Amino acid sequence: MTATTADSGDLLPLVAGRSRPPRHLADLSRDERRAVAESLGLPAFRADQLARHYFARHLRAEDAAAMTDLPAQVRATLVDSLLPRLLTAATTADCDGGQTRKTVWRTVDGAKIESVLMRYPQRTTVCVSSQAGCGMACPFCATGQGGLTRNLSTAEIVEQVVDAARTMTRGGLPGGPGRLSNVVFMGMGEPLANYNALLAALRRLIEPTPDGLGLSARSLTVSTVGLVPGIRRLAGEGLPVTLALSLHAPDDELRNELVPINTRWPVAEVLEAAWDYARITGRRVSIEYALIDGVNDSPERADALGALLAGQLAHVNLIPLNPTDGSSWQASAPRGQRVFVDRLRARGVTATVRDTRGREIAAACGQLAAEPPARRRTGR
Repeated sequence: MTATTADSGDLLPLVAGRSRPPRHLADLSRDERRAVAESLGLPAFRADQLARHYFARHLRAEDAAAMTDLPAQVRATLVDSLLPRLLTAATTADCDGGQTRKTVWRTVDGAKIESVLMRYPQRTTVCVSSQAGCGMACPFCATGQGGLTRNLSTAEIVEQVVDAARTMTRGGLPGGPGRLSNVVFMGMGEPLANYNALLAALRRLIEPTPDGLGLSARSLTVSTVGLVPGIRRLAGEGLPVTLALSLHAPDDELRNELVPINTRWPVAEVLEAAWDYARITGRRVSIEYALIDGVNDSPERADALGALLAGQLAHVNLIPLNPTDGSSWQASAPRGQRVFVDRLRARGVTATVRDTRGREIAAACGQLAAEPPARRRTGR
């Protein structure tokens, strides 16, 4: 494992009293960006040129000298107006031979968020945050234990993805230059609790350049603990992104404890919305299930889960619980994991155990916002 900490001079200054980050081109539609350019006395197409540098070349404000198709006399004005610096890397930590990298970002108002870039042989995935902190209060999740700071803006979400794409195209991970292929909204926060920013971010990621990153909607996954109105809204947006439902228990009694929002939208109601999502979009729903020793991993609960999911367009993603400070729970033993999988498959439900990445740097599922082991070194 390696870790780096940014010098204090590299950090963005705190902005007292700021309630919203500055306007960024990723917050804006094409027409809105062009209107900004015109308000500066520039031709509207200059905004398209700047957007192409950002979305296709992944350039930042500090790379303005490379934007040679923009006249030097207007470049600074346009960049200052549409490419403000939103995030700065406070720390980074690598593991898995450098194939997994967690970045702790600081926003202009001092909030901290985290994203994780993971390179696999056939794909590269970035896990991004949609909120600073989380208000869902799931007791086994480090982010939930810390509470919610605020929603992220569309551009703050998109910036995490653009940085990951930049890292890959510039060969920032071992293995040389590559391409970012997948984005999962499984970092800090509940994406559907920040619905408008999430939806706009999804559109920016899908739209072709110069209006977006041009990723396939099918390569995007949105996770939720089960906000039923948000699931139903997303189903109607015409975006065939994958829905990942963090279920963690097949019965209301236990799920009320593990996922407190269940007291508002219980298991039956959440699953009904999920099956409607699958029917409308044609996309298989991923059922996320953290295996907790002696809590939710009994053969009886495997059978109950299998009964709920049998015949549905769903796949169960079993996640051996990752350790977090403040929780005494631990992952199910390997034998218990195998029994759970076998009982689901016996009912015709597909299930796999997730290959966890980044546990030693507190980058695995449920660990974001937790401090990794105290093995940091300073200097970048």
